[in-house]
Amino acid sequence: MLKIITPRLKLREWKEEDKEPFFKLNSDPRVMEFMPKRLSKEESDQLVERIKLQFKEDGYSFFAVELIEDNTFIGFIGLSIPKFDAFFTPCVEIGWRLAYDYWGKGYATEGAKATLNYGFNELGLLEIVSFTVPQNVRSRQVMERIGMKYIDEFNHPILPKGHALEKHVLYKIVQK
Repeated sequence: MLKIITPRLKLREWKEEDKEPFFKLNSDPRVMEFMPKRLSKEESDQLVERIKLQFKEDGYSFFAVELIEDNTFIGFIGLSIPKFDAFFTPCVEIGWRLAYDYWGKGYATEGAKATLNYGFNELGLLEIVSFTVPQNVRSRQVMERIGMKYIDEFNHPILPKGHALEKHVLYKIVQK
């Protein structure tokens, strides 16, 4: 089973028992503030199944993240291939979504650094992107802490014209 270990985190493939805490964070308005909507239980479970399928098809995806100290599931961090067309696709993106109680503790940065290392050194990727809405300062700070650089703005093609979250910022890091 594929996994990445950091000093405090285990990034691993998904288990059935991850679905309930994952739904809890996907239905939390604080966690989903910069996403188009909160997810229902069915939508959250379907996302887990899509992530598991992407592991099978691509060999990587968003890892389930648990704390090493007590095996608590806290969210996901990993790599994915965006399924939309934009000026920077095709590409591989790094992303994270952690339960609110685990924000501000450095977990996203710790896991993202390990994921970049995995992407560059194990998968042989040459560059990795990330994107979010301009007002998502916390995620933008993680992007900057892991060495990503601001590239440009774009309108997310999946969101309708005029949607409050349509405008996104793009960051990128290249293999050194």
